[in-house]
Amino acid sequence: MSSGIERTRNDGRPERPGKGERVADWADGRLGIHTLAKSQMRKIFPDHWSFMFGEICLYSFLILILTGVYLTLFFEPSGMEVVYDGAYTPLNGIRMTRAFESTVDISMEVRGGLLIRQIHHWSALIFVAAMLAHMMRVFFTGAFRKPREINWLFGWTLLMLGIITGLTGYSLPDDLLSGTGLRFAQGAILSVPVVGTYLSFFLFGGEFPGDDIIPRLFSVHVLLLPGIMLGLVVAHLILVFYHKHTQFAGPGRTEKNVVGAPFMPIYIAKAGGFFFLVFGVIAIVAGLFQINPVWLLGPYRPDLVSTGAQPDWYLGFSEGLIRVMPAWEISGWGHTLQLGVFIPFSLFPLIMMAIAVYPFIEAWASGDKREHHIAQRPRNAPVRTALGVAWLTLYFVLLIGGGNDIVATRFHLSINAITWFVRIGVFVGPVLAFVVTRRICLGLQHRDRDKALHGRESGIIRRLPHGEYVEVHKPLSQAQLHVLTAHEQPEPFELGPRVDANGVTCRFRRSELLRARLARAMYGPGSHVPKPTVEEYRALNSGDGHH
Repeated sequence: MSSGIERTRNDGRPERPGKGERVADWADGRLGIHTLAKSQMRKIFPDHWSFMFGEICLYSFLILILTGVYLTLFFEPSGMEVVYDGAYTPLNGIRMTRAFESTVDISMEVRGGLLIRQIHHWSALIFVAAMLAHMMRVFFTGAFRKPREINWLFGWTLLMLGIITGLTGYSLPDDLLSGTGLRFAQGAILSVPVVGTYLSFFLFGGEFPGDDIIPRLFSVHVLLLPGIMLGLVVAHLILVFYHKHTQFAGPGRTEKNVVGAPFMPIYIAKAGGFFFLVFGVIAIVAGLFQINPVWLLGPYRPDLVSTGAQPDWYLGFSEGLIRVMPAWEISGWGHTLQLGVFIPFSLFPLIMMAIAVYPFIEAWASGDKREHHIAQRPRNAPVRTALGVAWLTLYFVLLIGGGNDIVATRFHLSINAITWFVRIGVFVGPVLAFVVTRRICLGLQHRDRDKALHGRESGIIRRLPHGEYVEVHKPLSQAQLHVLTAHEQPEPFELGPRVDANGVTCRFRRSELLRARLARAMYGPGSHVPKPTVEEYRALNSGDGHH
């Protein structure tokens, strides 16, 4: 069936459609594009400034692909040694790998090569930072709840793959800094009991550094990981399009409707403009701020370690774990187990895995099987918000540990004092952050309750007949009251009495006992401030407004 409109000429004969219209009709008859677009392009999406974090992730990923294709045309992933004789004279006569030489050539001799290199590197940093901010927004607002748990796992996998892709790309130039980081990773792999040596030989093709690692990293960085990530991005966007963003509480917004703008043309126009804005900002940053000047660092040599060797910020978590861990080791039966490396190397994926499964733990503890399309205010989920802040605190403390030498030299402090500060902060910092954040959330709930009952302060002072001075409060609008009181306050899961009416002792499984404890910690007494009731509101607002 043709989707075109038949037109007639002045003489009454049908007018032959244009070539473009005939092509469109042909494609629509076989692919159903018109019908699909008509049903989906006008789909309504909610809008909020925090959604831009996800868009920055997408756009920086596209910029990475575009710039990466350009760099691939000139980069040679070879470990073959050559003697440099190029445009950068301070390196002339120095032996280096062809990978490092081609990187210097891109920076010095390829037109626009240095700018593209810096755009690529800055985009990688912004990509991971935007993913972290986006996931924290989803975490703090409870946007991972049913039906979006699978999309949370997609986002988490993208974050992990982004970190690994950054590590592989960071190591490709084979400069002194990236080579030191690669040696750090190889040492961590060697700490794995029994299979660590085999894994290292498999990855590096023999003894470190070997001749095979750069071509292998190139294949992983250019083909394998980007292909997987591109598939995950497409799947993530399909689920976002299907489920839509969660929307914050407001007038007319329920779990069964969406208040916002249509995807076409409003959302598309805003997204397109924001893409060019992100691209422009990254290009300006890349043009003004130098990053990874490999020609100043020189080629990698196994017998040298550069001062101030730091990974990109997203790997500071893992390096901080290893730097502040005591140098414990166990020797026996002819083998040595490096606990000072293996324990931190194991903690990093375990902590990240806990973040991945958290939505399922919360759903299990609450027993909530409903779909949720209204985002929560972080203050109304104090335990979850406190857990998120505790994790961020742990990350930033370990980031200081990963750069303890830089912090020591820049602030003229003792590196031993910084190391011990981080060792203590790893245990004290997250606990303190959890307690303080939870108290702040409860305090904000108290303020919301008082504001809902008494209204907002007007600044008008009134003297009562008996001489007392009071401030007049103005009642909130219905929309403002809805925002403050629309959230749910679930009751914790209860096991019931241990002894029933017949005197029989009930036996509960360990999983049920654990679920009850989690539910009590998350939703039990002291986890929220009761919302004001209608009777309380009417009693306080039936007077003269000076409450």
